[in-house]
Amino acid sequence: MSALPWLDPDYLWFPPAEEALREPDGLLALGGDLSPERLLHAYRHGIFPWFSDDQPILWWSPDPRCVLFPDEVHVSRSLRRTLNQKRFRITTDKVFRRIIRLCASTRPEGTWITDEMEQAYIELHRRGHAHSIEAWNHRDELVGGLYGLAIGRCFFGESMFSLETNASKVILVHLCGELRRSGFRIMDCQVESPHLLRMGARTIPRREFLTILEENVGQPPRHDSWRLDWTWNDRRPEDHTGLRNTE
Repeated sequence: MSALPWLDPDYLWFPPAEEALREPDGLLALGGDLSPERLLHAYRHGIFPWFSDDQPILWWSPDPRCVLFPDEVHVSRSLRRTLNQKRFRITTDKVFRRIIRLCASTRPEGTWITDEMEQAYIELHRRGHAHSIEAWNHRDELVGGLYGLAIGRCFFGESMFSLETNASKVILVHLCGELRRSGFRIMDCQVESPHLLRMGARTIPRREFLTILEENVGQPPRHDSWRLDWTWNDRRPEDHTGLRNTE
């Protein structure tokens, strides 16, 4: 780790993502800061922060990269039944602070969302770059959430939580539908997990991921506003069409 570059907080620079270590996979640099400018620069170049309270800021770009293409989200028969039952109301950017705090507090294995990280992404939300997607049950209780960054036609998922069965899955389906309609090319999932893989995520070589970013982070979405607001009475047959059915 001592051979890794230490970033100067006053100098906005990262080494090329291709210089990341093989072990631990993707570790690229240390130090710097979590200013909005540095974070946006990092994401545009396939780099993200991930560290705990007792560590310096660690920057990563793993190879391969876990991604979810919006038109490849998997909808099982049981999940489609849940969608048709309209058990959840899906909204966006209603309670961003609550979402990021619940993402941190509901992880039984602990969290990498430090207070410093939380404040950094709240500032990105204030500036219109970071967004939350929320799931509410029929009692109007918040039961699931996800947050991430939208840059150009790329969405960078950061974390999610679920307090009721299938809440996070329903969020992902609705999010992918919105991303698809807005012309987003990719959703970055960073590191693979069984849950994401079941939902259709897959790994691609870092070189391919960086090429996709280069071609899309500078492209505006088809729609200017970032908006999701599905109620139980909404009937939009296009919401779940074109998605891959699995069992």
